[in-house]
Amino acid sequence: MSFSASPSPRPLVLGVGNLLMGDEGVGVVAIQYLEEHGFGEFAELVDGGTSGFHLLGLFENRRHMILIDAATDDHPLGTVSHIKPRYASDFPPTLTAHDIGLKDLLESSAILDDLPEVDLFTVSIGDLGAMTMDLSPAVAAAIPLIADLVRQRLAELRAEACGVAVTQC
Repeated sequence: MSFSASPSPRPLVLGVGNLLMGDEGVGVVAIQYLEEHGFGEFAELVDGGTSGFHLLGLFENRRHMILIDAATDDHPLGTVSHIKPRYASDFPPTLTAHDIGLKDLLESSAILDDLPEVDLFTVSIGDLGAMTMDLSPAVAAAIPLIADLVRQRLAELRAEACGVAVTQC
């Protein structure tokens, strides 16, 4: 049986990272926070962990994806940044432990012409250190800001789908 799938109207919010490496797990912690605060009503929330290419199927027929990850960049600890990457070269120069897999995943999706529009929210972390399941205070403090930014972006996406201003949809 075959059918023509239309793009999913629900955005995907994908958090990636390794919970066993402290701040590197901020994307997964952010997904847990969003789940606890009812964001699942407006988007599909996925804890991507460190899965890499196993996540490729999530992009199929999807219009929008919000990605949350840690970055080891030159910004102060806990800094939240937003970019709209299209290819691996668009990413910050040093995403963390899974950066090659994540970059390759998105680039592969683009090559397959299945890459949704991507909003990437990164949280600046320090060097990867001792194994711990705790976020540093500065990175933990960024989680509510990530939630606010995701809420704002989801509202914009809903408004775009409705064809009206954000306040009218």
